[in-house]
Amino acid sequence: MHFGKYIFMVERTEADLAKAFKKVAEAHGKEVDVFQTCQMLAKWSEELEEQLKPFSKKYKEEKDKEPDRLTQTLLKDTRAGGMALLRNLHDLYLIATEVQVCCTILKQGSVALRDKELSEVCEKIEGKTHRQLSWLMTRMKSGAPQTLIVSE
Repeated sequence: MHFGKYIFMVERTEADLAKAFKKVAEAHGKEVDVFQTCQMLAKWSEELEEQLKPFSKKYKEEKDKEPDRLTQTLLKDTRAGGMALLRNLHDLYLIATEVQVCCTILKQGSVALRDKELSEVCEKIEGKTHRQLSWLMTRMKSGAPQTLIVSE
């Protein structure tokens, strides 16, 4: 059974997302909305990661380096400036999408195992991730016109 592998993947990608949100908050601290929102969204990811820990023990989590492959490529270093903010938000969006996909797969497994508690945690993760993705997309849309058209 590979169930423990996906618990680890969701846990790890959620942790990676929290770290990435914090990195972007620090890199773009002058953008007050970005700083505050990224800090809040990082906290959400940390809380969701914690909620998965009991299931890691229950299903014997299988550790793997695979979840880190995305964050090893994206947001290694944050960039500065308007275009940099746009690219950093884009990277965050891709990492959050990884959380969403992994969680959807885990939820399907939890339904098959009839683990109602894990299904509920997965639903929380899906809901918060949807909100994170929505904010990221909205912020990218609002910043893109000026970033792409106006020279720095």
